[in-house]
Amino acid sequence: MKKKLLKFSKTFLPLLLGIFLIWYSLSSATPAEREELWNNILLADLKWVFLSVFCGILSHLSRAYRWKYLLEPLGYQPRLANSFMAVMGGYLANLGVPRSGEVLRGATISTYENVPFDKAFGTIVSERIADLAMVLLITTFGFLIQTEGLVTYFQDNDINPFISIGIFILLVILGVTLLNLVRRSGHPFMIKIKDFARGLLEGMRSIVRMKKKKEFILHTIFIWTMYLLMFYLIKFAIPETNSLSIAGFMAAFIVGTFAITTTNGGIGVYPIAMGAVLLLFGINQQAGEAFGWIMWGSQTLMVVILGGLSFLILPIYNQKK
Repeated sequence: MKKKLLKFSKTFLPLLLGIFLIWYSLSSATPAEREELWNNILLADLKWVFLSVFCGILSHLSRAYRWKYLLEPLGYQPRLANSFMAVMGGYLANLGVPRSGEVLRGATISTYENVPFDKAFGTIVSERIADLAMVLLITTFGFLIQTEGLVTYFQDNDINPFISIGIFILLVILGVTLLNLVRRSGHPFMIKIKDFARGLLEGMRSIVRMKKKKEFILHTIFIWTMYLLMFYLIKFAIPETNSLSIAGFMAAFIVGTFAITTTNGGIGVYPIAMGAVLLLFGINQQAGEAFGWIMWGSQTLMVVILGGLSFLILPIYNQKK
């Protein structure tokens, strides 16, 4: 019973929170404000939206290609198509169950490319470490150019972006401690865990053992450049956000990066966060929320389409293998 309740809370509570925030945001607005929000969304310049989505696809392709640099030292060379579909399938899973995408991605590449799951998952953890480094760099740059604005927003909304980073570091420390305890045990069940942990660590060490470190770094920079660009292009889709400064853009991007992890894919939270932070830079709330809805909606729709197609195409594509 407790396990079912815990599973329910992890899966549905973030989703219910997102739905509640959507309802609260719309119901608390006046009819005139709601009409302005809809008009901003409906009248958005779609060519900028499509360009933003294209940058998103390029970032996912680069992520799939970058993965091979971590798998090669382990003796595996998965096909790019399988890697890309595994990545998109993982993103789609995250919309339903937060953080389940990494597990599904590892399971997918394990199924279709015969990569042991523990090693595949270890390389995904290594990827997340590289991405965390990029988030830290971008956040640091954002604070340097707009320290006052970001601090004010985080304080007003009781948000501490470094809590997520601190929790991640703490989990890594606890994980290492637990692995040391497991390594010293001779219990049969612990031996199985030990074997899995050994494969996981081998996958994580691939980031140190890979030969093409330069290419890996360049892909990482490209991925996050595309993230920044797909966010930046949306500002041209709405006339009210055309004048958004670089400082405002960086502040909104950083807030959005953390907001999207709050609920399933950022549902409900992301548009509200955009409206609140852009208000600090002279963008009215309705235009800011429209910006958030267009950004979130276009990327989510892309993930739903490509992720859904990936699940359909994967077994067909691999029949010939």
